[in-house]
Amino acid sequence: MWAKWVWLMVGACLIIPSDIEAQQAAKKVPRIGVLLPGYPATFALRTAALQQALRELGHVDGKTIAIEWRWAEDRVERLPELAAALVKSDVDVIVTQGTPAAKALKNATKTIPVVMALVGDPVGTGLVNSLAQPGGNLTGFTNMATELSGKRLELLQQATPSAIRIAALLNPTSAVTAIEFQETQLAAKTLGLHLAPFEAGEPNAIKNVFPVMTRQRMSALLVLTDAIFYSRRIEIIGLATKIRLPAMYPNSEFTDDGGLMFYGPSSTDFYRRAATYVDKLLKGTKPSDLPIERPIKFEFIINLKAAKQIGLTIPQSVLYRADKVIK
Repeated sequence: MWAKWVWLMVGACLIIPSDIEAQQAAKKVPRIGVLLPGYPATFALRTAALQQALRELGHVDGKTIAIEWRWAEDRVERLPELAAALVKSDVDVIVTQGTPAAKALKNATKTIPVVMALVGDPVGTGLVNSLAQPGGNLTGFTNMATELSGKRLELLQQATPSAIRIAALLNPTSAVTAIEFQETQLAAKTLGLHLAPFEAGEPNAIKNVFPVMTRQRMSALLVLTDAIFYSRRIEIIGLATKIRLPAMYPNSEFTDDGGLMFYGPSSTDFYRRAATYVDKLLKGTKPSDLPIERPIKFEFIINLKAAKQIGLTIPQSVLYRADKVIK
């Protein structure tokens, strides 16, 4: 009897560690999907900010989490297909950017939480019910694109007082563009400016609109918010510089890469903040309980190197207002 009891105890000792190891092996590593409209290279600053913030919260790709990346490569028409594939891959949370991608995900899933790291007007475009109570499975951050366009136009006029004919580069296929351009038109009327739309609905169309701006004697350029324009920012900056057109851009990365001016919130900061929402969702918070947050800080950046390239002298009164001047 004693010998039998001893062998049972030994067997139990051998079985228990094995069971624990099996449970640990079966423990699911959280999987985070990321759907972005551009290319890895052009979004590198933003994705690096997201991953760094996740690491600071204890979520390390390949160890404590697994990240599934999906890239539309500037082809908006691919977003629904990519969204559906990401949903089928059984991810726990999805991070995305832009109205088209967010709409594709909203159509693809009603249950997986979606964090919009950056979106223009989520209420106006029907993505959520309200900022305070988004409802459904979408939450995240708005850069207030439609509300900031008027301020950007005002700063552009102050930096280029003689500019009356303003070109607005826009993507007509974007749902938020119509709202943003309408708000910009109202600001233009108030400022006594003539605002002309120049449409580029797909990447290859961008280069075609700049010669038209020259022919129509546009005196300054306002680039409206769009993920394709962000991806093609080097091309846009080069084209504007070539025809010596002063430009106001919607993201700080434009001025970092040689563009003239930027006003608005930090894009990379939105991605860092998105990581905090991912963390909360992985810990059980419902997306409907997380409000859509607005920008915390706004920056006005002027690139004097770019001004010199196009022969523009920016008034001292405008330079004094800048938060950052690139010399």
